[in-house]
Amino acid sequence: MMPELATEAVGFAAAFLTTICWVPQAIKILRSRDAAAISLLTQLAFTAGIFLWLLYGLLLGRPSLIAANTVTFVLAAAILFLKLRFG
Repeated sequence: MMPELATEAVGFAAAFLTTICWVPQAIKILRSRDAAAISLLTQLAFTAGIFLWLLYGLLLGRPSLIAANTVTFVLAAAILFLKLRFG
């Protein structure tokens, strides 16, 4: 039981760090109303990839994958929307 708990703790720590890094980007685009520097193709691919990671986490039933990829997907989709609107 403890190795699984430790594994999930590492997963949640990694998830927190890799998810929170998208918040400043979203805030910057919202404040500046400028997303010209964001690559549409890259953002589309990233958002689709995160969605697939979310599905993977759901299929495995891994809370750290589900939580991280849900939040990251929302942020990535928001940045994609902002790119389409302000890009």
